[in-house]
Amino acid sequence: MTFHVLAVGDKFIPADEYARQLERMRQDFPVLNSVELITIDWDLAKADQHRLQQVMEWEGANAIEAPPEMLAAVGVADALIVHFAPINNDIISAGSQLKMIAVARAGLENVDQDAANKRGIHVTGVQGRNAAAVAELAIGLMLSECRNISRADQSIKSGGWRKEFPVPMVELGESTVGIIGAGQVAKRLVEKLQGLAGEILIHDPYVSEDIIVAMGARPAGFDQVFRESDFVHIMARLTPDTERFIGADQFRLMKNTAYFINTARSRLVDYDALYWALANGEIAGAGLDVFDEEPLGDDSPWRQLDNVTMTTHYGGDTTGTNMTSARLVLAELASFLDSPAGN
Repeated sequence: MTFHVLAVGDKFIPADEYARQLERMRQDFPVLNSVELITIDWDLAKADQHRLQQVMEWEGANAIEAPPEMLAAVGVADALIVHFAPINNDIISAGSQLKMIAVARAGLENVDQDAANKRGIHVTGVQGRNAAAVAELAIGLMLSECRNISRADQSIKSGGWRKEFPVPMVELGESTVGIIGAGQVAKRLVEKLQGLAGEILIHDPYVSEDIIVAMGARPAGFDQVFRESDFVHIMARLTPDTERFIGADQFRLMKNTAYFINTARSRLVDYDALYWALANGEIAGAGLDVFDEEPLGDDSPWRQLDNVTMTTHYGGDTTGTNMTSARLVLAELASFLDSPAGN
């Protein structure tokens, strides 16, 4: 029996990537031999796709209009695979045969889960797909800040030869790195920091101290991470309990020579309090890949700070991540097809 799967590519994971990985995986996952893949691409610029994903993170899948190409193709699909493309109520209604929706990332903000649940459609994401990539960017942001790499580069390109910076340059080997959250990204960061950092502290109330020790870190209290660390990384999941759970109180605990790194979600942090701490020298600097407003406005005050390195929310955007995402989501499809729900 043929199982029709609609794979919607975007400018991050093209539809062809799902097709390539499917052919490579059929031998190891025989159940995938029943899959007939239909591929389309969400036809928007990369920046626009990412901007709309941010809208859905704040307002839900129904805040975005259904792409016409998806509406036209979903009617024949038994399963739908996407990355950032919206799966709103209109898409789910048009997909009369849908049994499964798989998202090639951990977050499911781009899926109307209530509409899917009412139809009995299985919805799943994937874990750990970009952990290595985000961990590497986190290290890059650390080095850029504590060694003033981006500031020196900017100076040279503007005709200068800057040698004076807001705080003394430090080595990772003489630093304590603190991490809030002990998920996949944190695990990979700890692996990569072995031999680089002086000591690694982790706080995660949902993970046992034995697991944290096995990761290669020392368990620590929430306030302790901020108080003792020279670098603080936020790698927690965004939930109602963690939204804006880091703010002025935590920044006041940090050393004025310490750096704050966020490669997770902006809504974990009170960015007004972070800006104040940076602008007033309460902490030495920050490395940020995520913001409440993306892209930042032309007149954003963040553009004026001399002690922050910023990237354009691309922590997980690598060729390796894209291939891994496609493989993981197809493995989820295989698991579904092997289950009673998929038969």
